[in-house]
Amino acid sequence: MAMSRTSSRTQRTAATIGEQLLTWRRLLGLTAAQVADRAGISRNTLRKIEHGELGVGLEAFLDVARVLGLNEQLNKALDPYETDFGRARADQILPERVRR
Repeated sequence: MAMSRTSSRTQRTAATIGEQLLTWRRLLGLTAAQVADRAGISRNTLRKIEHGELGVGLEAFLDVARVLGLNEQLNKALDPYETDFGRARADQILPERVRR
């Protein structure tokens, strides 16, 4: 079985996101047990997310973001139409019916 090699940039990004989620949890005054319970995950899975460990499922990550009230911010941050570049490229390459 081939081992995947994760780039150091990806590892740093995961660690930063984990720290940010931990900070949000603390700012909201929520315990790890509360967030894990509301997200439907184990405290160990939450710990992995907050420590930036890769390999945790996207569903668990998104459930934690939901509990912390961050889903709308994530959606906006990743929406290409929220950027000048994304809007310009859409005008160039997407049919009008898709852009609406």
